[in-house]
Amino acid sequence: MTRRPLPGRLRAWHLVAGTVLLIVLAAGSLFVGVSDLTPAGLLDGRPEEVRVLVESRLPRLLAVLLAGTAMSVAGLVMMHITGNRFVSPSTVGTAESATFGVLVATLFAGGEAVIVKMATAVAFALLGTFFFMAILRRLTFRDMILVPLAGIMFGGVIGAATTFVAYRADLLQSLGAWTAGDFSGVLRGRYELLWIAGVVTVLGYLYADRFTVAGLGRSFAVNLGVRYDRVVNTGLVLAAVITAVVVVTVGEVPFVSLIVPNLVTLALGDNLRHALPATALTGALFVLVCDIAGRLVRFPYEIPVSTVLGVVGSAVFLALLVGGGKRMGLR
Repeated sequence: MTRRPLPGRLRAWHLVAGTVLLIVLAAGSLFVGVSDLTPAGLLDGRPEEVRVLVESRLPRLLAVLLAGTAMSVAGLVMMHITGNRFVSPSTVGTAESATFGVLVATLFAGGEAVIVKMATAVAFALLGTFFFMAILRRLTFRDMILVPLAGIMFGGVIGAATTFVAYRADLLQSLGAWTAGDFSGVLRGRYELLWIAGVVTVLGYLYADRFTVAGLGRSFAVNLGVRYDRVVNTGLVLAAVITAVVVVTVGEVPFVSLIVPNLVTLALGDNLRHALPATALTGALFVLVCDIAGRLVRFPYEIPVSTVLGVVGSAVFLALLVGGGKRMGLR
């Protein structure tokens, strides 16, 4: 009798198929753009085409993959440690706090290196995230929907304050670049900070088992010998660092940290170590497909990836609420 695999089990061929699809789309994306770039030209070693590949297309591709992978993993980690499927960096004010940090760094250290902006964004993202968690601990009712609603309102307040300060400082145009994720300006020398997000993502995998246990609740985690507060704080720090780095480099990338972890965990279950590789792969694929679509819809003009992600992400999220509401704990 042939043994059938358990439902929801991640099998090797799933990852292989997803990786092959990612490689094919990644290779195709290198040749999508206004500047002429062809396989024949690269094989012939034409200097102008090699320059376009090295200076623009490859850095852009790496930025897309790193941002998609890191943000989806950050969302998965926050979802686990808070025990709420609707908690992500985009629904608890983390992204808005990071944007406010970039604005503050621009106002007071505009001539400093980009690493200073990143450090400031990380600090503000951490402050905003931990402040919201302090608010969350004081909430009497922690309904599945109430928590992200409170987070969205909190993020709205920070966003309004950021807009006001940017308006008074005549930085509204710069603020638009930070709040709208766009990979069109990514060149060699302007995306390397995203490797920090990649390293932090790997650290998230190393802590995967602890995050899974912490997601089961404080008492359960403590009984198993897990330092609950330390694990939760570590997860929040990882998510804040990833969000800040992505905001500084390419701007806010909406919906990725919310819908990708939900799609993967609905299919594979809530074991983070089991779901994390598929989450990283799905996040990279999702952002890459949206980036290619943004370049093709109005070619030779380009639609920012945040716009495409907003349209596609909202549609997918509504489908999740309608079709998977019971499994997500809504009914």
